[in-house]
Amino acid sequence: MIPPIASNFVAGESPAAALDHAARANDDGVNVILNLLGEHYDDPRDAAADTKAYRALVRDIADSDVDACISVKPSQLGIDISDNVFTSNYRSIVEAAQDAGVFVWCDMEDADTTDVTLDAFEEFGREFDGGVGQCVQSNLRRTSDDLERLSDVPGKIRLVKGAYDEPESIAYTEKSAVNERYRKDLETLFAEYEGEVAVGSHDPEMIDYARDLREEYDREFEIQMLMGVRGNAQRELAAEGEEVWQYAPYGDKWLSYFYRRLRERKENALFALRAIVSG
Repeated sequence: MIPPIASNFVAGESPAAALDHAARANDDGVNVILNLLGEHYDDPRDAAADTKAYRALVRDIADSDVDACISVKPSQLGIDISDNVFTSNYRSIVEAAQDAGVFVWCDMEDADTTDVTLDAFEEFGREFDGGVGQCVQSNLRRTSDDLERLSDVPGKIRLVKGAYDEPESIAYTEKSAVNERYRKDLETLFAEYEGEVAVGSHDPEMIDYARDLREEYDREFEIQMLMGVRGNAQRELAAEGEEVWQYAPYGDKWLSYFYRRLRERKENALFALRAIVSG
């Protein structure tokens, strides 16, 4: 049983509960990205089990009336075991999702996994005609080069600031520097990326900046936020006509997820407190 404080951030323990949450969010005009909780597996059987669960989930989404898609984590699909285990499991999910007509996102984890993750996006984006999306982190110094490399890959790119604590040699660590890079990376996506753009941010200034870029470049974008963070803003933006997607994790591994979100950065703890107070 998920306690109330954690249920603000987790959409239940079962696929049925997650789909019920998605239906309620849809009633508010908010679409949902479902993520089965699980990561950093070192046993191929765990990665295979979650792969099977995702294949079942995309069928459940297809059979329901909800506006939802899925997002997977590389370490959940076995990237810590081997690159081949990850790409094989990822392919299996994307193939099932293609058959079901469901979009698949892939999260970005720590910097050690970036190359393999982006290689998979480039391969599957071209092979599956844009049926996949990839998260990219602006705090990494390499990201501007990565965006140039990915500029013609079909699919979607979700730009986030980045929550992993990376060394200064490969990442911007000052908040002001990360914000500056995020703006520049947004500009690059709007100006050069041939696919679709997702603004993964709770920062009102970045969302407003994306709106300015929409006017400048005459192209749409979607907004992505976490379940439990700025919930009122999600609904208000949807009511204003923005395409809003809520990232909603579910599953029985909710406890480790909840505490990790609070540990990652001080800002996450503040968001959690504000969410509990304001909804």
